[in-house]
Parts: sequence; structure tokens; C-alpha cells
Amino acid sequence: MKIIVTSEGKDLESNVDQRFGRARYFILIDTDSMEYSVIENEGAQQSSGAGVRASQIVINSGAKYVLTGNCGPTSFDVLKSGGVEVIVGVSGKVREAVEKFKRGELKPGKGPNVSSHHGL
Repeated sequence: MKIIVTSEGKDLESNVDQRFGRARYFILIDTDSMEYSVIENEGAQQSSGAGVRASQIVINSGAKYVLTGNCGPTSFDVLKSGGVEVIVGVSGKVREAVEKFKRGELKPGKGPNVSSHHGL
């Protein structure tokens, strides 16, 4: 299964980025093989619309889940409408987050966990 984890760096030992829309990178991971690729978040530096742009990147990647620290209402709604489950409150290293996900310790949220424009 493909999942995306927001990341401060470009590998599995990087910290999970706490901001969804303004995350520096998205790490697209195949949970079966642990093979991954890095997607730079082109919208992170936009003055507005970063969350929507980030959501489109995730949806277009084919990921079924996104793991992040915080996700606002607009991003949450766009991701859900695109068929992506959102797991918030994730911290630590990217590899640790993926392992927790694989063990079933991380569950999708019922809604956003921050207000709009939280990551500014």
C-alpha cells in the first residue's frame, strides 16, 4: 500500500513535518517493500493555497493515507474528497511513523486538528 508522510528531510530518518500544507517534503512509501520516493512540496512557499496544492500532490501520488502532525479543515476536506485518509498527531521519525502505521497503532482522524492557516 502507498502512503505519504510529511517530512522535514529527504529520507526515512527525517522528522515528520508537523505542517501538512507547508511541509517541505512528502515521502511516498510502499509499506510492503519500504521503497520510497521524495516529492518536494511545490506549494510550501505559496502565499496562499498551500494546503490545497499539497492535497492535490498527495491525491495525484496515488497514496491511500497521509500521515502528518497537523491538518487544517480545507486540506482535510480536499484529501477526503480525493479518497485519501488523514492521520494527524504523528511525530518522530518518518520510519517510526510508518512502523506504527503498519502495526495498526495510527488511525485516521474524524476531522482536522487545527484551524485554517495554522502553519503560517
